[in-house]
Amino acid sequence: MIIKFLGTGTSQGVPIITCDCEVCQSKNLKDKRLRSSVLIEQKGRVFVIDTGPDFRQQMLREKVKRLDFVLLTHEHKDHIAGMDDIRAFNFTQKECMNVYANKRTCKAVRTEFAYAFEENKYPGAPEINLCEINNEAFVCKDISIQPIALKHFKLPITGYRIDNMAYITDASFIPEEEIKKLQGLDLLILNALCIKPHYSHFNLEQAMAIAERIGAKQTLFTHISHAIGFHDERNAKLPSNIQLAYDGLRVEI
Repeated sequence: MIIKFLGTGTSQGVPIITCDCEVCQSKNLKDKRLRSSVLIEQKGRVFVIDTGPDFRQQMLREKVKRLDFVLLTHEHKDHIAGMDDIRAFNFTQKECMNVYANKRTCKAVRTEFAYAFEENKYPGAPEINLCEINNEAFVCKDISIQPIALKHFKLPITGYRIDNMAYITDASFIPEEEIKKLQGLDLLILNALCIKPHYSHFNLEQAMAIAERIGAKQTLFTHISHAIGFHDERNAKLPSNIQLAYDGLRVEI
């Protein structure tokens, strides 16, 4: 399995518009963060988790020529706003794109992209087949996927375990029964927003505690704000097996 970090930033990305802080003005490319998403290659399949507002830019940067399906974590715009650009793959692959999400997220996608679901829709609109999932494991194109039920403040959101990798973003709470589904991981990707406590995301201290409890061989943090500090300086203070990810990072497990 190959995991490529398409983006590792928060809803505003880094740098943030109008911000003159040292991190936002950094020349280090690892301090530049698009909205969070990953591209996964497994068993000859290629798929993404989330299609945020930077989706088009991310697909072009990674030279992605084929996409088999999409997993969505939740309905916030920094995770679905790029959905329209699915149509590029519709045009070349000549098929509808399966998009998997929980009931609430499916409803939001139908509302936000209503033109893609109209009975007599414009012929250039994206062809999306929304597949509603619950908390039960499912298989898509030979890939076994276990949803992980999470809370983003009060919002129910979805993480995913795929083989020995798990992707969790925007979480502020992981129920005990879901923690049990995250044992024996080679790689845990987990959100770590900032240093100070936050009402709807794990901060660094909380993310460290979750990472240590789950005990994956390697943990990489994502959904990172400018408040986390400089990438290289922060990583130097963290254990070698628990680090900040960065845009463009490629991991093979």
